[in-house]
Amino acid sequence: MKTQTKSKKVNKAWLHDHVNDTYVKLAQRQGYRARAAYKLKEIDEELHLLKPGQVVVDLGAAPGAWSQYVRRKFAPKEVGAGGAAAGGLNGTIIAVDLLDFEPIEGVRFLQGDFREESVLHQLEELLGTRSVDVVISDMAPNLSGIESSDAARMELLVELAVEFAQNHLTPNGALVTKVFHGSGYSQLSQLFKSTFRVVKAIKPKASRDKSAETFLVGIGLKSAGDGSLKKAVRDADMPS
Repeated sequence: MKTQTKSKKVNKAWLHDHVNDTYVKLAQRQGYRARAAYKLKEIDEELHLLKPGQVVVDLGAAPGAWSQYVRRKFAPKEVGAGGAAAGGLNGTIIAVDLLDFEPIEGVRFLQGDFREESVLHQLEELLGTRSVDVVISDMAPNLSGIESSDAARMELLVELAVEFAQNHLTPNGALVTKVFHGSGYSQLSQLFKSTFRVVKAIKPKASRDKSAETFLVGIGLKSAGDGSLKKAVRDADMPS
């Protein structure tokens, strides 16, 4: 009973903080599906990563707030009451997630695991001959509360996002991923430094102070040829 009482107090405290959160209220007013949109907005405004005409892939996209933000960047003057920009789209946005995804006009959605060949093949069909300008990933594992286990699962997700970027980014492209400070952070930071020419660690104001999350941004592949070679080998192995 004591555990349940403590849990109820924690839930009530979280709910109180959530309801009164500045970014939650802002997201509701501006039609974003989650306050996470403002994390990407801050990162983009600092580094100027997203520009109309680009090809953007959103990994772990549900519920869609990051895709919404990119959509508005590509059609900034046409935001409807539903929160998503409408009308012409100057750019390509592909969202991928295991979970279902409420449609956003102009955003192409693939449901499945991007590590699986079938999903990757669908994604590459959508890309055609184009490379990706920006990969964004707000992916995080379902946390167990066991720090070592959670850190290992988070590290794996980030490593997969980096591998995807190596295989699909343009030489000057960018990758944005969520990471957690703590066990494994230094290894992920080193992975970024060995992969990208420019690496930035950013803790947006929209990220709650109590949260251990931060975001690593890598810009410009150090060895762009590696990703192209891997992609060529994989394509060669696929049946025509």
